[in-house]
Amino acid sequence: MYYLTYRPRTIEELDNSQVREKIATLLKKKQIPHALLFVGTKGMGKTSTARILAKSLNCLDNAFSGKGDSIEPCNLCHNCLTIDTGSSPDVVEQDAASNRGIDEIRRLIKEASFLPMSGKYRVYIIDEAHMITTDAFNALLKTLEEPAKTVIFILATTNEEKIPQTIISRCVRIPFGKAEEKDILNMLERIEKKEKLKLDEDLKKLIATYCEHSFRDAAKLLEELVMQDQLTLEKAKAYLGVRAKDSLLEIMQKSSIKEVLGWIEEFGTNGGNIKRAIEDMLHTLKRQLLLKNKVISDEKDLGYSLKEVMILMKLLHDAYSQLRVSPIESLPLEIAVVEFYNLRK
Repeated sequence: MYYLTYRPRTIEELDNSQVREKIATLLKKKQIPHALLFVGTKGMGKTSTARILAKSLNCLDNAFSGKGDSIEPCNLCHNCLTIDTGSSPDVVEQDAASNRGIDEIRRLIKEASFLPMSGKYRVYIIDEAHMITTDAFNALLKTLEEPAKTVIFILATTNEEKIPQTIISRCVRIPFGKAEEKDILNMLERIEKKEKLKLDEDLKKLIATYCEHSFRDAAKLLEELVMQDQLTLEKAKAYLGVRAKDSLLEIMQKSSIKEVLGWIEEFGTNGGNIKRAIEDMLHTLKRQLLLKNKVISDEKDLGYSLKEVMILMKLLHDAYSQLRVSPIESLPLEIAVVEFYNLRK
């Protein structure tokens, strides 16, 4: 699977540019926090980043072992290889969804008191950390307050609000924001090169638009299109249920309400994702808002006035909130479009 085969193995390969810069800065200072909290939605590379961090700290052939100035893991030494394969005695990955109780955490705390066997640090990567029970969090708290100098905890979560504030306050927080289009395109180009594919730029942009800001989903979608031999833009659009060459916002600018409602009907009939369509429109409108207020300049002006942008954002935001209770999926979007045309008059 692409998202596993081409999972980043060095800091430079990390797809999320903001996280890449923060991790690199952290390692260059060589003042490693004893507890980190990785926060972000699924498919953002939290576990991959944790493994790369563990490799960098325990690599036998980089700055942390006194060899050279590089903070990158070599990916060739014994420590790097065993961490990659999950067989390192010093790097422990634990899924809190199935190991969430106080007994499991007490066992982890006991192990954390031992010195590393082959590296400089014992690193504990706890995925889905928000699943840990209250009693188990209370047991872990003391260890996070006074850890051994050779122990680092990395807690990864998709639900930060479920992590006790006492735990959060003892961690250095690293936010994994939604994947930006440029970062997703870089990842797709990396896979394209290694798989020796020839992909159209518009096709890669289409994948970046329809992966819900997730690196993992983008890689999986590319693999699906490769397996189904849908690698032209038109074939991919048809496969994804996207029939129009222009976005709905562009169509609304130059077409009648009849044509726009016809577009939505065809989009829904052919399997288009209404929720995702509204998300994309709101994302585009936000960029238009920034463009109108001269915050950014590298964006195509769709021709809407600032007032129209604000009206559309409010109508679509309301439509989005109505999706889960609507008996017809496309109805909130259709109502928003009709209201906009009426207000425009």
